[in-house]
Amino acid sequence: MEWDFEFNAILAVGIIVIIGLFAGFAAKKVKFPTISGYIIIGIIISLSGIIPRDLIDGGLDIITDISLGIIGYLVGGGLYLKKLKKFGKNIVTITPFEALGAWILVTVSVLFLGPLIIKSGLSGYDSFLYFLPMAIVLGAISCATAPAATLAVVREYRAMGPFTTTLLAIIVLDDAVAVMAYAVGSNIASCMIIGFENISLYEMLAAPVIDILGSILLGSLIGLGLSFIGRFVKKKQQLLALISGAIFLCIGASKALGLSGILASMTMGFMVVNRMNDNEDMFGVIHNTEVVIFAMFFTLAGAHFDIGVIKTAGILAIILTFARFAGKYAGVRIGGAVSKAPSEFRKYLSFGLFPIAGVTIGLAMLIKQYKAFSDISSIMINAVIASVILNEIIAPFLTRYAIFKVGEAGMKD
Repeated sequence: MEWDFEFNAILAVGIIVIIGLFAGFAAKKVKFPTISGYIIIGIIISLSGIIPRDLIDGGLDIITDISLGIIGYLVGGGLYLKKLKKFGKNIVTITPFEALGAWILVTVSVLFLGPLIIKSGLSGYDSFLYFLPMAIVLGAISCATAPAATLAVVREYRAMGPFTTTLLAIIVLDDAVAVMAYAVGSNIASCMIIGFENISLYEMLAAPVIDILGSILLGSLIGLGLSFIGRFVKKKQQLLALISGAIFLCIGASKALGLSGILASMTMGFMVVNRMNDNEDMFGVIHNTEVVIFAMFFTLAGAHFDIGVIKTAGILAIILTFARFAGKYAGVRIGGAVSKAPSEFRKYLSFGLFPIAGVTIGLAMLIKQYKAFSDISSIMINAVIASVILNEIIAPFLTRYAIFKVGEAGMKD
């Protein structure tokens, strides 16, 4: 009997989930963030060649799409208007300044240091002009901040007070800003790569605006429908099926219409949390599944690791990490001064904005969908993944430093 074994996508997903979960458990045992365990085991999968490269590079894209939908929905669910209003002008002023600061500093750093780092002989990538599109996209991605690491430290040390509340609010809004910045930046960058002679005002400005508004409209419509129907569903199993279907519908419709799936999903979550008074289960049932989803998503992200470009990507990751922090630090200081925030806010808020993870990796994974970045997408994705690992290791210590400095830490468990 002839044994005919064919590696397939379902088998790959099974390997990713099982190995990823065990890696997450191991990371937690040694006091590392779970996400770092997922990413590291993904890197090991890439180096071992267990899963064929064609599956990693495209055959498993549905995992990325679904995960981004869930991430967007949960982030949107954190934008509760009644709670945000309590944060006052500090949150409204500081958020755009620190996000824009990260975008500008990362863009400038990659633009001027990129040509010195990437000497791979890529056609055309030998001047500052050709590095501008990559710099713009990486800068836009750098606006995001991941809540998981900061929340873990806040809960561990029972931190409470105006500083902690403001910090968590900025983190939630950061992801929304990053999604919109990426929509604008990626469209402008694509136009630049295609050729300056082909750039039109519509392609650079109108198209991103239409993309953003269309995504918001789609998410709003599905969110309104979900918040209405959700009132009549009492069993959690049925509610999980309903919300999952809505997220799939939102992501699928976004892809069909050429819109931003993560922004549409974020808007859907925003509508649900603000339209329904009793909305805890609308997000709680999704939290029950996020371990599996995130294990797949972040392990797959780590599997995109390419040893052939890690030397270049590693140096670029260090630039991304420090330029991003410098931008956020400067943005917090300026935004805090404009809004007349307390001096503690201006000094220490930026230390809680260091972590990056879910939305950052999700946006980075979208880079490979742009043909314009085909020559450098591997370098960009690996640089972002490497910077995530670096950030997730450093971030908890910086957040702990900040909450102790402002005196909002309680007693450790």
